[in-house]
Amino acid sequence: MKLAVVGGGSTYTPELIDGFARLRDTLPVGELVLIDPAADRLELIGGLARRIFARQGHPARVTTTADLDAGVDGADAVLLQLRIGGQAARLQDETWPLECGCVGQETTGAGGLAKALRTVPVVLDIAERVRRANPDAWIIDFTNPVGIVTRALLRAGHKAVGLCNVAIGFQRKFAALLDLPPGDIHLDHVGLNHLSWELGVRRGGPGGEDLLPQLLAAHGEAIAGDLRLPRAVLDRLGVVPSYYLRYFYAHDEVVRELGTKPSRAAEVAAMERELLALYGDPALDEKPALLAKRGGAFYSEAAVDLAASLLADGGPAVQVVNTYNNGTLPFLPDDAVVEVQAHVGPSGPRPLAVPRLDPLHSGLIAHVTAYEDLALDAALRGGRERVFKALLAHPLVGQFDLAEGLTDRLLAHNKEHLAWA
Repeated sequence: MKLAVVGGGSTYTPELIDGFARLRDTLPVGELVLIDPAADRLELIGGLARRIFARQGHPARVTTTADLDAGVDGADAVLLQLRIGGQAARLQDETWPLECGCVGQETTGAGGLAKALRTVPVVLDIAERVRRANPDAWIIDFTNPVGIVTRALLRAGHKAVGLCNVAIGFQRKFAALLDLPPGDIHLDHVGLNHLSWELGVRRGGPGGEDLLPQLLAAHGEAIAGDLRLPRAVLDRLGVVPSYYLRYFYAHDEVVRELGTKPSRAAEVAAMERELLALYGDPALDEKPALLAKRGGAFYSEAAVDLAASLLADGGPAVQVVNTYNNGTLPFLPDDAVVEVQAHVGPSGPRPLAVPRLDPLHSGLIAHVTAYEDLALDAALRGGRERVFKALLAHPLVGQFDLAEGLTDRLLAHNKEHLAWA
């Protein structure tokens, strides 16, 4: 089995390599190709990948290349983990929205739109080249904003599934709190990428005993602390929101916080410099502890399970993925991309039935889906007016003057990445 990772020079990649090495019985990789135009980073990470595999006795061959077409040729699956513009663009996404009193974040709000505009055309070009090289290859997208990017891929007819680590993070956290094996925990995970709720925490699988009430009663304070929300909010909601919901539930508080501390992009950039120095140590043959602070916890395990299910039907049958709605949430169009539990096999994901949603959740999901429609249109066709309308539709913007100011700033900061700007 051959896998290719586009964006293989990411500092995330050793997390992925560690998962491939530890879970080789789940996903028998014979060849792994890391693809990235950044030759210096790629060689550091390629060397570490070989040492991790050697330490764990994994027989796979690891190669590196800047040639996308050669790298994806013959691949059974291609994983996308791109950041167009790097941490410098992320820093801008997190900064200029604050000038308008709006949250600055790389996947939510105006910054998230900027990232979508930069990313969608590049990902679609990559996907077309994958299809020419091997039309049967699966594309697994971990590139944010995952929902919009996955929708672009599916609309273009690609064999694509979107992946996020939010759900597996909750599963592992809840399992530890309940003193149960992670495999015994099934989440009623419903929503969109970075806009989701855990409506139930079930023992044993879909339809099992719902442990969420006792989880909140016994551990609500700890869960609320992780989400940086008041315990009373969880008690009133009766569900566990994704930590991204804090941008909606406490928007003004978050904006005030962001204006008084270094950006996450600056923190990550400093961390990446330290990680790359570590990766260059020829004695290092395991992922360093610092990588856990970089983000993406459990990403590798989610990616291995998903690839195994798609390629060999050998992984867990039920996983949280981003895929076409197709009636799963009846208030959304079929071609919306939702993030839900699905049966995953070689023919792709089939979403499971989900509990009926309270209007408190379904209303916000419908609102953000409408924004994503407009965001994708702007990413595909460009134009200032399309950017403005997408921002005006976003629930974290929604005002004419704000949308105008944000549009001006978005275009000014992203001209080098937008051919039409």
